Amino acid sequence: MKSAVRLLVYFAATLVLGALLAPVLYWGAQWLVQHGLFAGFAKFDFESFFHRALLIAAVVLLWPLIRSLHLRSLCDLRLEANSHWSRDLLCGFILSALPLLCCGGVLLALHVFSLRFALTGYGLARIVGATVAVPLVEELFFRGLILGTLLRTDRIYLSIVITSAFYSILHFLKAPEQTSTVVSWTSGFASIANSFSQFGNPLLLGASFVTLFLIGWILADARLRTRSLWLPIGLHGGWIFGNGLFNKFAHRGTTALPWLGQNLLVGLVPVGLACFTWWVVLAWLKYARSRQA
Repeated sequence: MKSAVRLLVYFAATLVLGALLAPVLYWGAQWLVQHGLFAGFAKFDFESFFHRALLIAAVVLLWPLIRSLHLRSLCDLRLEANSHWSRDLLCGFILSALPLLCCGGVLLALHVFSLRFALTGYGLARIVGATVAVPLVEELFFRGLILGTLLRTDRIYLSIVITSAFYSILHFLKAPEQTSTVVSWTSGFASIANSFSQFGNPLLLGASFVTLFLIGWILADARLRTRSLWLPIGLHGGWIFGNGLFNKFAHRGTTALPWLGQNLLVGLVPVGLACFTWWVVLAWLKYARSRQA
């Protein structure tokens, strides 16, 4: 229980520090633009700096959190060395990306999405970069640190629910653009309040929040079954790569919530696809273990 309280304190401190840091980052960027330096900063609104400030705050406060939790090894987080890490990483990637792209192909054939070609070398590099960086950071943080810390309470399912809900909430929260037209010391706190505005839309809540919660649960289950982060990293990377690549070849102008949003990771159809993917992963894990026996 003490570990859970320390996590709550860490989250609250991250929000407060991020809210205080965001105006400083924004004013600093505007000063650089006014002096002819880094003119590209001018195209970013306050919310962009607010999100970066939260990341900086999370990193700055991470070391004190680890010290307070008395973490000394992977065993403290119920993780073990995985001799089959490359197999889990590759298979996780394939088993998540392939069904997603196949589903996208079916939706294109049914004219649910319209075909386009917007893939460039820079666009592909961004997709690859996100495929590598995002799963590493998020799995280390959510399924590694957060879930590992909660598992020390020996309440497995409650730990998964809390981790998956937090994972979903952080991804779901996004302040509307240009919420802070006049930036002051309180603008960061206003952004936090505005981030909860999306919870007033029940269709968006059901389509986006539930999908992200299920994905978080699947990734947590993969971590528990393998006692390793490599399979969830692979699954996470496959979803990011498949969705990013599909979005470069397909476009959807309207949404049909709660069934389907503007991409393959929002809506109840993606929920069904995620369930199918996890069924395939479970079958593969059973086969892989039978080969090891």
